[in-house]
Amino acid sequence: MIPSERQQRPISTDMLTAFVHVAQTRSVSNAAAALGVGKGLISKRIAQLEEKLGIILFSRSSRKIVLTPAGEAYLAYAQRALNEIAGGLERVRALKSELTGSLRLTAPVSWGQRVLARHLPSFLTLHPAVEIELILSDRIMDLAAERMDIAFRWSATATGELKNTPIISVPWLLTASPEYLAAHDMPQTPPELSRHSCLYYRRDSSDDNWVLSCHRVQPERVQEKIPVRVSTRYAVDNAEAVLHAAVAGLGIALLPDYLCETSLREGSLVRVLPEWTPLTKFGSQIVALITPERMNFSRNKALLDFLLAAVEKEAAT
Repeated sequence: MIPSERQQRPISTDMLTAFVHVAQTRSVSNAAAALGVGKGLISKRIAQLEEKLGIILFSRSSRKIVLTPAGEAYLAYAQRALNEIAGGLERVRALKSELTGSLRLTAPVSWGQRVLARHLPSFLTLHPAVEIELILSDRIMDLAAERMDIAFRWSATATGELKNTPIISVPWLLTASPEYLAAHDMPQTPPELSRHSCLYYRRDSSDDNWVLSCHRVQPERVQEKIPVRVSTRYAVDNAEAVLHAAVAGLGIALLPDYLCETSLREGSLVRVLPEWTPLTKFGSQIVALITPERMNFSRNKALLDFLLAAVEKEAAT
């Protein structure tokens, strides 16, 4: 039997794109809005793909669209195929001097505001054909599901099979206002922190367990670690709010250096236990995470190279 013209037609990127967007959003309407086409066209492309494959990709028996087992199995291959096609396009574009395309980025709120957002305008000025969408969130996102090119995260929260590129070291410091210390005295040892009001980025009940480290060279070189249980009058899940509370004299704050460097320079905050290093669950670096297939995109490589050079230059000044 001779295959029909429709059956002979190859699977198109439009079919795959429609399928992947509906699978990710579980909605034909949302997929159509994201792609800028009508719902009828999305449904048509899904039907064409199902006919070509000879399988049903979605269960439409309920209000919510659900992938069938066959659809679940095929989704990873469809995503990989689209990534390979996009990667091939990037390689062709890389032969030209001008970078083009869009970058979808996510970063922790405070670091993204204070550091990353300071450098991105310069990158866009250098590459006028590149577009950037920056999403600032402390939520750990699924890069593939949310179509992220690069996720900037704290080193201790970086997991999985993603390409991991260290971007910048971020020391954590203990700081307090001169007014607070004048009223409550400067602690001389880590255990004394338990008698103070302490301020920190709070996400769960374990965040009041601090660990401080100190390198001793006498009588022999050892690393001493001391755990301390602290208490607070002000629990908050935003680092900027912690900074403002510390400047206002509410207690001793645990902060990354980029947040408090200006306040330390101006004298509205001073270091507490400067010889001790806080060891936080976030780690001491910001790293860039990127899926292996997107590492081949020239604009992604260019952005990482630009940021590494920018932070190195800034650290040297």
